[in-house]
Amino acid sequence: MKTLLIVHHTPSPHCAEMFEAVVAGATDPEIEGVEVLRRPALTVSPVEMLQADGYVLGTPVNLGYLSGALKHAFDQSYYQLLDSTRGRPFGVFMHGNEGTEGAERAIDGITAGLGWVKAAETVVVSGKPTKPDVDACWNLGATVAAGLMG
Repeated sequence: MKTLLIVHHTPSPHCAEMFEAVVAGATDPEIEGVEVLRRPALTVSPVEMLQADGYVLGTPVNLGYLSGALKHAFDQSYYQLLDSTRGRPFGVFMHGNEGTEGAERAIDGITAGLGWVKAAETVVVSGKPTKPDVDACWNLGATVAAGLMG
């Protein structure tokens, strides 16, 4: 069985709504043979990061940068992951009320350094998530999870 690890920092109601939609997509009954683990960014372990076959990363964007919690998750496991997880698929969802370009650059730099492969377009939402935003989050979770099947 493959493992999809959703590493998230979702302190606001808007981030939480996006996270729940990602989880719903990733756990769709039509997706078989994929275990979905959900871990807060402040508690995910390097071992969990190493053992996962794919990732969805979720973060608020404050002051134009990804959350310190998600950065911490990478800081504590970066060197363990560096040569061991190349080629693994990932997706990202972000919520920001202002510019998200800095956070997007940071995630792109971290994942490029790890050699991860983007499996779906990043979902970026400002303000309250709309129905199309929630659907995009659902599709993000489903796409990354389905890519791990078979």
